Amino acid sequence: MSNTTEFSWDEASGMPLLAKLRSDLKAAMLGRNEAVKGAIRIIISEFPTKITLPITLESGKKSSRPKHDDEITNDEIITVIMGLCKSEKQTLEFTKQATSDYLQVLESYLPKMATEEEIMDWTRENIDLSKFKSPMQAMGTIMKHFGKTADGNAVKKVLTSIAG
Repeated sequence: MSNTTEFSWDEASGMPLLAKLRSDLKAAMLGRNEAVKGAIRIIISEFPTKITLPITLESGKKSSRPKHDDEITNDEIITVIMGLCKSEKQTLEFTKQATSDYLQVLESYLPKMATEEEIMDWTRENIDLSKFKSPMQAMGTIMKHFGKTADGNAVKKVLTSIAG
């Protein structure tokens, strides 16, 4: 396994994810780190099709255009990376492999995921389940709070255990 620990992103750093990807790509090219270079190139190559802005052409026809760098948000990039992770995990499952360098590089650019314990604590402190017909109806509120750092399956598991 090549050393990918110096290639990662943390929202607390204050550096936009796009800027971090570009600087890490440059460092990976200079350091001849093929795993990181390849993964970042794949991430960036997804932007023109996945991160677009809806527009209306002069003819009135609806269309879209790729967003410019200054229009791209960290959340949009994280969504792209999560999609790539999901497809890589499916590929690994199909080939019966546990992980890959590519998946590890992708995951290093994702925010730290909330643990079931953190989700449970926040839910107990902030949500009155008696106000919902079913505990699962609280899922939207919880997912909104945690954003991309909570896995829907983990939230579902927490709600089931609280209700159960």
